[in-house]
Amino acid sequence: MAEFGENKSAAGPPVAGWKAASGGTGMSLETHRGEPVSNGNCSVSDTVKKVQNESSCESPTWESAGSDSATKPIPRRSSLIKDGSRAGRERKKTVSFSSSLSEKKISSAADCIHSMVEGSELKKVRPNSRVYQRYYLLDAGLQALCWEPSKKESDKARISLASMREVRTGRNTETFRTSGVYEQISEDCAFSIIYGEMYESLDLVANSAEVANIWVTGLRYLMQYGKHALDMLASSQDSLRLGWLEQLFCSAADSDKHEDVEEGICLQSAVKLIQSVNPGVSSGKVERRFKELQRVRERTCGPTLDNGSGVKDHSENKRPTVTKQEFIEVFHDFCTRPEIYFLLVQFSSNKEFLDTKDLMKFLEAEQGMAQVSEETSLKLIQSHEPSEEGRQQGYLSLDGFTSYLTSAECRLFDREHDTVCQDMSQPLSHYYINSSHNTYLIEDQFRGPSDISGYIRALKMGCRCVEVDVWDGPDEEPVVCTGHTLSPPLALHCVLEAIGKFAFVASEYPLIVCIENHCSLRQQKVMMQHFKTILGEKLYTDPPDEEELYLPSPHALRHRILLKGKKSGPGWEGEDGEVSEEDEGAEMCQRMKAANSGGAAPGGNEKDMVQKSVSFTAVTQCNPPHLTPKRFQLLKELSDLVTLCCSVCFIDFPTSSKSQKSWELCSFHESLAVRLAGESPGDFVNHNKHFLSRVYPNPMRIDSSNMNPQDLWKCGCQIVSMNFQTAGLMMDLNTAWFRQNGNCGYVLRPAIMRQEVSYFSADTRDTVPGVSPQLLHVKVISGQNLPKPRGSGAKGYVVDPYVFVEIHGIPADCTERRTRTITQNGDNPIFDESFEFQINLPELAMVRFVVLDDDFIGDEFIGQYAIPLECLQPGYRHVPLQSLTGEELPHAKLFVHVALTNRRGGGKPHKRGLSVRKARKGRDYTALRDLGVRAVDEVFKMASPLLREATDLKENMQNSVAVFRELCGVSAVANLMQCVLALGSRVAGPDGTPLLLFDLRDHYPTLEPQGPLPDVLRRVVSTYEMMVQASKAVIELSDGIYNRILHIQTTAMEFHEKLQSLAAKEGLKGRKVSRALESFSWNITILKGQADLLKHAMAEVQENMKQVHDAALTGNLSKEGVGVRRVRSQSRRGQDDKPTPSVRGATA
Repeated sequence: MAEFGENKSAAGPPVAGWKAASGGTGMSLETHRGEPVSNGNCSVSDTVKKVQNESSCESPTWESAGSDSATKPIPRRSSLIKDGSRAGRERKKTVSFSSSLSEKKISSAADCIHSMVEGSELKKVRPNSRVYQRYYLLDAGLQALCWEPSKKESDKARISLASMREVRTGRNTETFRTSGVYEQISEDCAFSIIYGEMYESLDLVANSAEVANIWVTGLRYLMQYGKHALDMLASSQDSLRLGWLEQLFCSAADSDKHEDVEEGICLQSAVKLIQSVNPGVSSGKVERRFKELQRVRERTCGPTLDNGSGVKDHSENKRPTVTKQEFIEVFHDFCTRPEIYFLLVQFSSNKEFLDTKDLMKFLEAEQGMAQVSEETSLKLIQSHEPSEEGRQQGYLSLDGFTSYLTSAECRLFDREHDTVCQDMSQPLSHYYINSSHNTYLIEDQFRGPSDISGYIRALKMGCRCVEVDVWDGPDEEPVVCTGHTLSPPLALHCVLEAIGKFAFVASEYPLIVCIENHCSLRQQKVMMQHFKTILGEKLYTDPPDEEELYLPSPHALRHRILLKGKKSGPGWEGEDGEVSEEDEGAEMCQRMKAANSGGAAPGGNEKDMVQKSVSFTAVTQCNPPHLTPKRFQLLKELSDLVTLCCSVCFIDFPTSSKSQKSWELCSFHESLAVRLAGESPGDFVNHNKHFLSRVYPNPMRIDSSNMNPQDLWKCGCQIVSMNFQTAGLMMDLNTAWFRQNGNCGYVLRPAIMRQEVSYFSADTRDTVPGVSPQLLHVKVISGQNLPKPRGSGAKGYVVDPYVFVEIHGIPADCTERRTRTITQNGDNPIFDESFEFQINLPELAMVRFVVLDDDFIGDEFIGQYAIPLECLQPGYRHVPLQSLTGEELPHAKLFVHVALTNRRGGGKPHKRGLSVRKARKGRDYTALRDLGVRAVDEVFKMASPLLREATDLKENMQNSVAVFRELCGVSAVANLMQCVLALGSRVAGPDGTPLLLFDLRDHYPTLEPQGPLPDVLRRVVSTYEMMVQASKAVIELSDGIYNRILHIQTTAMEFHEKLQSLAAKEGLKGRKVSRALESFSWNITILKGQADLLKHAMAEVQENMKQVHDAALTGNLSKEGVGVRRVRSQSRRGQDDKPTPSVRGATA
């Protein structure tokens, strides 16, 4: 210990030490000697040192953790409303009794090894599922891992470092996977030591993810350098950072005009240097830290120093100065992120920085980048490495790595979606359209002010559908306002001028202007003139093509404005015709009167009236009163301006199917739309394949609150009108949703909602037929610079943050999970918690991160970020948090890891490694339905064996990959590149040469032994060969099956038009006919879906083989041979020195 301490202090800066926790060992270890410890008691013991995190990774008992996290899902909470509070909380404040982190942050292998010498309490998991709590530590000579108490003799309760073959993170050994406590063990707190000739495993669980990271990092360092570890620590520790900081300090001293660097720099200069690296930290905190150190210096050395150091008494009206050592220590405190250091050492070949090859591995394996070379890595190093030495030698230090991970390149949002990236040539009805309700209002619906800025703001945000309610105004000038309310009016010509000016600022695609016309014929003429003169050629007035079944595409209608409104019938030959009036505010007016009839107090005011109406709304909201629409005269010239968006009344779905034209659209009251979505979800989806549907908020949302757009999007409703002026969850979802296509205001709906014949039910709570579910893995690692909630000044300087991860989509996907609370830490709280979500319809799913401040009275909103699943970038990413009103919070971020994988069926997670091999007996095959129409059923029956064969091919391949992944000792999130790179660390023979090498000359790389293999590696080889065989089968057989399935689908579709007459001939009537039509759509959806999944499986095989090929080259596991060159994977985005655009989707 003493020797280690001397080496450490000599090698590194004064910031690299860890202090032992204060003494007590109140818990008697004797009580556990030889007895299995209960699965509980995961609370932090007094003997655990300060290296442990703010709170444990597990609940106070593993049993309770399991019931909370695995078997008992968290109920859905109400959404965040305007003030950001989360209503309906049944949970008490979370309190953590764990010890807090040491002031010194882990940033080097020396810190880790120092902590390991002091020791930690860890739990040992045995194959029989028993759990033993032991105290583990490194011996003073750094040659062995020891533990106590133990039944074994002390010389046997140890594992020498020389016998260790691998340190594996997560629950990725057979012992963990088959353990009965698998579900109760945190993935982030578990690690295993593989040792000995027989590849035995010591499976351990730490009390926090940081403790696990310390052990993994320190052990890997010692394994790499062995007896030379101390020498390496002395020679290489933090040299890049120290050299760079000394340079920074000298530059600041020069600018302060200090002749002697030892004199120090002024306090303000030191603070600015810290903030230049970490701009999120407040100057006050940095100043306080410097002053604390200066007080310590003064107590140690006295108030004045005239010994040549140049430090003067601060009482002599001199500015306070900062010494170099103080600057380095404070820099370490505020600019070191341990979670990034632990990530760096996972990929570093020397554990202190990344060279170009290390960085290349990280970019390919973790960040999913393609076309990566050492030149790519060097460019990143030149851009982000702050030290001159690092840039010259091609090394990325901890500070450079932090700079890269916090840059725009590592944002969670995929930058490909910053521009239009979807097919814009589909019919207009195939897109969701960003829509605003009562756009002119900027506050509530009843008394709130109207303003032109409402239109300008909405159009700049990418809105493509605005509303204009026009009424007769003074001086023969129409005005825009909400009727029956106290909102002041706007002149129509001013509104149209704003629309004309800003219509295509954010998007070139068509703008729909919804006209609610309440004007007399006289003022309708004025209105018509305004439209023509102000909007001019932008106005689309071409009559629709009677033969067309669909509307034109957004691409065909670029830079055009479409008017949506009433249109007089074709029989009217005169100047005008009578039509029904659209008046969405009439219901609010009627309810206001009903709420106040028969008893308004003489002194009543508007506020009382609003409150009464809201109470009345609660009774009648589910059943909106039927209002007989008024009739009014419509000017024919104004009617002619409405072409592609003619308003019609909705009667029912059968009527619309028979008589509605493609250019006619229905507007649905929110309550009616939600009822239809619940009662007839399939019919609603089919209706929206051909026609536009607009849904407007319940008029009694007087506070301008918003409905949940997801409830209507899942039915295919294209135009869901939102109150843009009201912040909160619903607008967060709407804004984020439309970012995915360059914020152009149009998003292509899922394919299953666009296909002519397809089956999709909006209220499904299971998998979607023909769609492969995905598993989303999210690890919330840490937060940075989390601000205090607004209006919470009385709480002081700290927050107690926790994070919700919410999934929004179809009902089967909606869920949420939360992290634990980190007490009194908003600067850099470490959460280190992983969650897994099954996503059944990825195209309609969104992920939302919400950060709240844990408080006894009510948890307060700190920040949020919502993102469509399609826009997620895999790997380690930073999430920029936004305020309640959508503005980005300065420097406030979450650090997360994200991965999307194929869903694997079969048993509990810890049994999957076995169950996947049972395959066909327990496999679920998607069944086709009988229609009761003999001729059609005979055609579909031919497809059943093909569908089984296709499912077997795909699942056999994916299961074989899963088994190979497990033998490689990586998590279910890992791809094959990560598998092969992990394999490289354990195939070295006694002389250091690999025992296994890949022959890359064939399209399918072969894994060849280079000598006698231990049993575990023989299993790896056989499993890899099984994976290759399953992959070959997919490639060789898929095309034939795919073509036969498509042929059957084409044959079946020939019956589509005459299906009803065939059903009648078979004697089917009423509901049986409807059921037959639904079953036909189901079967066609299954056939097309399975064919598509087979194509995806082929692309997956090709991608897998490319990853194996590239990983073998990167990990030096390839045999020297002819024609071996790097294969560029096209399914992952990347960058290279060539200006080659990245391509989404695997290339055949």
